[in-house]
Amino acid sequence: MATESLRIQTSAKWQKAFERLNGVQPGIQGLLSFSEAWRIALDFLHPRDINDPTSVKVHDMQQVRTAFDVVGKARMLSMLLENFLEDMRRQQHLIEREVRHYMTEYETHGQVDTIIQMIFRLVAWYKAWKPIAELGATILSAYTLAFQTHIFSIFPPSFSRGFKELIASTFALVNASTPPPWAISPDLSSTEPPPRPDYMLWTACETLGLLERYESLISSVCYEHIEAHIYETCAKKWDEPVLPQLRDWMAEKIIPWMIMPYARGARSAEEARAMLQGVGSRFDYHVCKTLCDLRIQEMFDIIVDYPDSESALQDLKECLQRVDQRSQLVISLRKANKKRLLHPGADTKDILTQYVSIIRCLRIIDPPGVLLYKVADPIRKYLRERPDTIRCIVASLVGDGESGDSLVDENEPIQPLQQMQADDFTDPNWEPEPIDAGPDFRTNKPSDVISTLVSIYDSKDLFVKELQVLLTQRLLAVKDGNYERERRNIEILKVRFGEAALQVCEVMLRDMTDSRRIDQHVQAQKPLPLHPTIISKHFWPPLQTNSFTMPGQFREIQETYAREYHLFKPDKRLYWLSHLGTINLDIELQDRTVSAEVPPLEASIVEFFSQKDTWTVDELVAELKSVEKSAILKALITWVDLGVVKEEETDRYKLLEVAEAESSGQKAVARPAPAIEEEAPGLAIQQQHAEQMKVFWKFIEGMLTNLGSLPLARIQTMLKFAPGYDQTIEQLADFMEAARREGLVMVKDGMWKLCR
Repeated sequence: MATESLRIQTSAKWQKAFERLNGVQPGIQGLLSFSEAWRIALDFLHPRDINDPTSVKVHDMQQVRTAFDVVGKARMLSMLLENFLEDMRRQQHLIEREVRHYMTEYETHGQVDTIIQMIFRLVAWYKAWKPIAELGATILSAYTLAFQTHIFSIFPPSFSRGFKELIASTFALVNASTPPPWAISPDLSSTEPPPRPDYMLWTACETLGLLERYESLISSVCYEHIEAHIYETCAKKWDEPVLPQLRDWMAEKIIPWMIMPYARGARSAEEARAMLQGVGSRFDYHVCKTLCDLRIQEMFDIIVDYPDSESALQDLKECLQRVDQRSQLVISLRKANKKRLLHPGADTKDILTQYVSIIRCLRIIDPPGVLLYKVADPIRKYLRERPDTIRCIVASLVGDGESGDSLVDENEPIQPLQQMQADDFTDPNWEPEPIDAGPDFRTNKPSDVISTLVSIYDSKDLFVKELQVLLTQRLLAVKDGNYERERRNIEILKVRFGEAALQVCEVMLRDMTDSRRIDQHVQAQKPLPLHPTIISKHFWPPLQTNSFTMPGQFREIQETYAREYHLFKPDKRLYWLSHLGTINLDIELQDRTVSAEVPPLEASIVEFFSQKDTWTVDELVAELKSVEKSAILKALITWVDLGVVKEEETDRYKLLEVAEAESSGQKAVARPAPAIEEEAPGLAIQQQHAEQMKVFWKFIEGMLTNLGSLPLARIQTMLKFAPGYDQTIEQLADFMEAARREGLVMVKDGMWKLCR
């Protein structure tokens, strides 16, 4: 039963196939006609060797079309395609042989024209084997896919390098008037000139499917071309905006080049613009990214060159809006700061100057201040550890910078110090913090430079005390009685720190003017060669003290002045700081008079020589009592340099009433007057803290004795009950660390205790 059924099905299919091939013709006439048409079609489609002229046959195209029509009606085109593709597979060695020849030549000589010749040759093979259009798009697409797949499989690895060089060479052809010889193939030449010199090349690449196959490689060539141009034309160029120039260059050079690989089939400008929109946006992004990378690498030097580099900052700001490189900027700048700025070899003034420039530059790039907060944090911590940071900031505030440069821009308005405040969520203009802000970031942080510098420390009291110390030095250095500069500085600082904080400074300035008025009164009563500066003990910072007493006539002049002062101010008395100030002396010797302006100690030394001609250093130490031997030797050297005394033997000096003649053979050398080394009359703020903390050591010692080990925070809390204690916990930590180094206390796991 089953065999009979199978026989019937087979017979039916055979009859159906026969009818499809034979048609309605009688007998096997239709089958014979199909066999002839099949032979003609196979012979026409057979892949031939284009290098062998004898293999090329001339076909009657009308007969060929009729044969393909017969095969198509018989629904045998798919079978014909399979036979054709199999014939192609057998003939592929012809193409592979030529590819191997061209690539060997390229690898040997490295000439890019070899690659273009191979591409044109492959197009010739493609057209020679290409079926006629009458077979339909399906057969054509199948043939194209098979041909492209084969050539891609036989390309060696070096083809990618050669094709990349070829694409890179096309940038020079965009505006060329005529194509180079290698860009024209005799097989593809036509009577009409190509619209562009590189038109034939891109046409051949599209025919072989190279544009789609190597799309990422073509894009990389354009990326590298953009990068090379940016690094060549924009590096170290900060004085003018370069981003608009780069976009103009893109419009003139890159976009015309892009038309061939990305919009070659556009029929109008609008269509080409639409086709280039996506890839053009990618290339513009790469321009911004490359320029952003370059400026990030140069950021430290750009900040150093500010404000001349402001144009580069504006370019970077626009690039960062297009490219998310903010984290890279922070990492790179922090790394550069650590390497080039935050090290012991850098001067504190230079660090502050760079920090101020960083503040101004990053506010241009990022007005909310997120970048500044992330970059400045290591700088602020480092400056807080430097002992002279406050002094440098204060010196800049009063215009006392050593280099003449001020951290404050003269054009910036003077305004009070800004304090960080809590967010006002009822403000209709309130905005949330930026998405990349850290947990400690606040958008309402101080915005002016001085407030930012002062905020390095927790309290402005440190700056006020340092202001008092610096004002002490400046006021005591004034010799002409003109205090207008200091008065102006105090008025400016009142605006910044408030009038209450500057009351002591006003008292100091008033003391200076009162001192001149008192001196004028005393001089009117009894003219004296002494013009002292009289200050209030309780309102001035602690001054350097020395208990030595001026000898001889100097002491008499001081006592006379003190009596006259007491008559004018009966409720007050003078305490002389004899080691401060200068004295103008005229020393009359037998053959000459020596004039000099020297400190009081030097004047005291030469006064002793008026009593006797020869003194030893030990004798002078015994007379002056509290003065160290090294200071006396230094004072004696001053008079030796001036030719007033002479060292007879070790530590023994003699007065030269008559100048000694130069020994024979020696020329007289004029000795310049020794420069007076100005010592700061006021104690530094760190010294003041140390002196103040010594007062509270007994309190600390009592705590640790009675309560045992205590954490630093507990010690700070208990010290606040001591009268006059106003130190911060950081200052207490510094003092405890100094006590630990001296062996007074020890610390373990944050707990402090006395050393037994």
